[in-house]
Amino acid sequence: MFLCGLALAIAGGYLIMNHVQIGSSYWNWWGGHTFGLTLAPLIIGIGLLFFNGRSIGGWVLAGASAVIIFVGIIVNLQVQFPQTSLFNVIVMLTLFAGGLGLIARSFKSQ
Repeated sequence: MFLCGLALAIAGGYLIMNHVQIGSSYWNWWGGHTFGLTLAPLIIGIGLLFFNGRSIGGWVLAGASAVIIFVGIIVNLQVQFPQTSLFNVIVMLTLFAGGLGLIARSFKSQ
């Protein structure tokens, strides 16, 4: 039952993710044209780490700026679900939800 549910959930998840379209807009986090400002601490942190691999300041600068860049990219993504038929949406969601239900049922004690 677990494997059947896993197969259904994977198929439904694949169909949903295959149908979603992702685009990006320009970097407008903290105002326009600020992407370069997020690269400066990253470059400084990496330089400090090359100079001394145990530098706490280097790790903090590099890590924090990498997180800020990653979050900024995620924030600026535009997710769209293009027009499709109701039947397709029902099939996608039924496969995914049914698969998750079978997986949960397989863990239930008998």
